[in-house]
Formats: sequence, C-alpha cells, structure tokens
Amino acid sequence: MTETTVPPPTQRAIGTLSRLTRSALVAFYRAQGWRATGTPPADGRYVIIAAPHTSNWDFVYFLGLVEELGIDAHFMAKDSLFRWPMGGFMRDMGGISVNRAGKHDMVSAMIAEFARRDRFALTIAPEGTRSKVGTWRSGFYHIALGAGVPMVIGMMDYARRTGGLGPAIMPTGDYKADMAQIVEAYRDVSPKHPERATRDFGFILES
Repeated sequence: MTETTVPPPTQRAIGTLSRLTRSALVAFYRAQGWRATGTPPADGRYVIIAAPHTSNWDFVYFLGLVEELGIDAHFMAKDSLFRWPMGGFMRDMGGISVNRAGKHDMVSAMIAEFARRDRFALTIAPEGTRSKVGTWRSGFYHIALGAGVPMVIGMMDYARRTGGLGPAIMPTGDYKADMAQIVEAYRDVSPKHPERATRDFGFILES
C-alpha cells in the first residue's frame, strides 16, 4: 500500500494566511470555554460523523476541538472551491476536492483515499446542510464500510460546551443495526439550533 501519511496541522507546511486563520479560530474556541472529550482510534483511520450540523459555528468549534485532541481532520468540498485563489487555503484547512455530480464516484474516491494513507480522519456531516432536513445522507456509512474503518461519533454539545469524539462504531453491513447505535449516541447532544436538527430517525429503516 502506498503511504502518504499526512502530519498534524501544527507540522504540515501551510500558508501564512491559513496558519493565522487556524490560530485565530482555535483561540476563539478556547475563549468560549469549550472542553474537548474523547480519544481517537489508535490506528488513525476513521470517519468522523459531524452531527447535528445546524450552524456555521459548528466548524469553528469543531476545528478547535480536533486541534486540542491532536487530530488532523479532513473534509470533502466541491472541486470548484479548490480553484485559485481559494485552492491553497482549502487544502491547508484539510479540504479534499471532490466532484459531487455522482454519489458513488464520491464514495469510491474516498475509499481509495483511505487505501493510500496510513492515517486519515475524514469528517462528514450526513445532514449535508445547516437547514432542517428529514434524512441523513448515507455516504459516510458506505465510505466507512468500503474502507473497512470505524465511524466515530463527532459531538458538539452546546448545552455543556463539550465536544469532540464519542464512541467508535465499526460498520458491519447491517445498516439498520449500525445506525441504531449511532442514533443512540446522539440522543442527549444539544445542537446550537435544536429546531433544525434531525430528530425523527425512522428513515434508517429505509436505506
């Protein structure tokens, strides 16, 4: 397997603007009194489920949380965002360019990304938007299953000002059973805008 290990953000060569932006966001997170919890899986390859996702502030605080936990977290973004002049900044912040025209192509691309790295933490917001939605996209599950890596609960609890990582759940191929564990892990998590969060998880019986 070709190894392209990505060093932590404090070691990775990033641009001055990206470094200053990251430092400012982390400083803001700390000033707000957040506390990081959880421990990442030892082998360093996993999918972080970022839910509920109801505010732009989720990114700011989650960036601070993963920084405190020593995680070099990555995220997918549409390929148009990686053109000049934003391309370098997006990559510095952990972005990975994807063509979102085809769901299966995206899943395959991320499975391949896991296959070529020894350490890779991929953050995915299954709601796909900050607005209220009725279902979750299942791409995160198929990526984890195809790559043979665990899904880690990513939590942002605004009521307690705590967040970070919850339990790690290894996908078994039984979608309903695995999703039941994930749903249970989020029962007591308070998002910034509770009215936008998905609370009816009956959809897991349909995919």
